[in-house]
Amino acid sequence: MDLGLKGKKAIVTGGTRGIGRAIAELLAEEGADVALCARNREQIDETVKTLGRHGVKAWGSPLDVADSAALRGWVAEAAGALGGLDIFVANVSALAVAADEASWRKSFDIDVMATVIGIETALPLLEKSGAGAVVIIGSVAAVEVVGPTRPYNAVKAALVPYMKSTARNYAGKNVRVNMVSPGTIYFKGGVWDVREQQQPELFKAALARNPMRRMGKPEEVADAVVYLASPRASFVTGANLIIDGAATQRVPN
Repeated sequence: MDLGLKGKKAIVTGGTRGIGRAIAELLAEEGADVALCARNREQIDETVKTLGRHGVKAWGSPLDVADSAALRGWVAEAAGALGGLDIFVANVSALAVAADEASWRKSFDIDVMATVIGIETALPLLEKSGAGAVVIIGSVAAVEVVGPTRPYNAVKAALVPYMKSTARNYAGKNVRVNMVSPGTIYFKGGVWDVREQQQPELFKAALARNPMRRMGKPEEVADAVVYLASPRASFVTGANLIIDGAATQRVPN
């Protein structure tokens, strides 16, 4: 299926590892030019080089998304480097699980404010596209509680109504806004790889909760994200797509 992404301009925050990297690679495979950020310059350079092999324009630079002024400037710079903007993928998280005040504040600054500021900066550029798309990477932790109280669940949940209201407010401006909420996703160096090594019983329990008896792959999330970002999903907006192998038991309405 041709997703109609050739020549589109896409920004992916946190685009060098895991889900973000898989999204950036698939966008490039589909012919989209891609800009990305992360903290590590080496990882950025390697990712940009890899994406460029698909014959697309690839650009990236280091960024601390918790720095609001730097984030605003980076989005504008990235769009300038690409020559416009059609797609914005918000893929940032502090992944904070501790319940202390510092973790709550870090989670709010990164998961909520960096997502909101990135999108708000991108929206005027996406309006000019005529077929703009935003995809927020959420989590099943926003819709079903498992384990102790932690900031991660709450800050991801805060993004759901933000996504929906932004989708409604921009539907008439030809900008679609959706969310993809993954369950347990496994990749080397990722959260579940670390837990498998350091907390094997917790890892086994998470695995056992999934009816598919496995964890997902970043590429499986990327497939959904890139579809939602593409013109093929032109009438899909305001949706929160759960990708978890049927692990959650809620019945969505």
